Amino acid sequence: MNLLSRLEQLNLDENTRLSPSACFSTSAIRRNKDNKIGHRQQFALDADRVLHSRAYTRYIDKTQVFCLVSNDHITHRVLHVQLVSRVARTIGRFLHLNEDLIEAIALGHDIGHAPFGHDGEHFLSSLCIENNLPPFQHNVQSVRFLDNLERKGKGWNLAVQTLDGILCHDGEIHNRRISHSGDYSFSSFDDKLKQKANDKKFNLQPMTLEGCVVRLADTVSYIGRDIEDAILLGLVNRQDLPKECVKLLGDSNGSIVYNLVTDLITQSHVTKPGTPIKNENYIGFSEDISNALNELKKFNYTNIYLNPRIKVDLPLIEICYKNLFNYYLHHLANTNKKSELQVDLMTDMKEGYISQHPPAAMVCDFIAGMTDDFFLKQAQEIGCQVPVKK
Repeated sequence: MNLLSRLEQLNLDENTRLSPSACFSTSAIRRNKDNKIGHRQQFALDADRVLHSRAYTRYIDKTQVFCLVSNDHITHRVLHVQLVSRVARTIGRFLHLNEDLIEAIALGHDIGHAPFGHDGEHFLSSLCIENNLPPFQHNVQSVRFLDNLERKGKGWNLAVQTLDGILCHDGEIHNRRISHSGDYSFSSFDDKLKQKANDKKFNLQPMTLEGCVVRLADTVSYIGRDIEDAILLGLVNRQDLPKECVKLLGDSNGSIVYNLVTDLITQSHVTKPGTPIKNENYIGFSEDISNALNELKKFNYTNIYLNPRIKVDLPLIEICYKNLFNYYLHHLANTNKKSELQVDLMTDMKEGYISQHPPAAMVCDFIAGMTDDFFLKQAQEIGCQVPVKK
């Protein structure tokens, strides 16, 4: 059997192996027709494209929660997305969903994060608003990188189901259950993208159950891991965890992940393979586990994410954001003058990018793509005082 025949067989196998509510590989819809015929299924191709993107490479030096920490055991963004992928694929396997689509969404979901995590996102968002741009949102920026900015503006031509899952991944919102829309169209996706870009509070519904899985797996993957990192750094003690949460979920990352994943697998409703779809399909937790998870998230916010001890360097970082943003704006406005920094500021993109984007948008795209270290080096070169790792 040649490779293309094997591909056809793999696609046929999905009819008996996957739930009728899953997103089949043959259902992938791309904005532009791919003329190159290969041996990979469509969402496996998307996962590979995300993995080989330059933006994915930059995950290696992007803050997850704790920045400027000289400890190799603290989670960085690159590990987080791998954990999300593993957790989500495990859930998807038990629920007979498309693991390739799940992997593609999970690997790409945080690619748009700015330097220094959510705090950096807040600083960049404020600067965007000051310059008459929509507020910066990392999930929207993830789509921009993969669909519009990578490969000098060509993008990766990912399937709409992959892009939609990335856009809709918001793990900050607490949901007990999530259902999918089933609307596989770029018109629907583009409308959602536009509404979300202009309104951070706009509620997004994934078009696939696979997107629903990644959205909940995002929380499952970070909640216990952040606790372990905080314990390692001496911010919290294990005995500080809420007793009711410990009773239902455990007091370690391993037990928390196991209990949350087990509950999702047993409490979600996904039509089994070979069975007609009769009722609404959804991914979700039992009420008790959902409540315990929500309480644990509140604990993390109060004791970890808002802990003053991890905010010490943020005033310096915020000043660096402002100074770099303004410096780059000035650089674009004075292209005939020599700059101290050898940067392209998105000026090497394909024809049309510069004419369609104001200088502030170009600066936003450039800064959002930076690693933490590159950001600090650039800030230092223009005379900013920068924090150092401790």
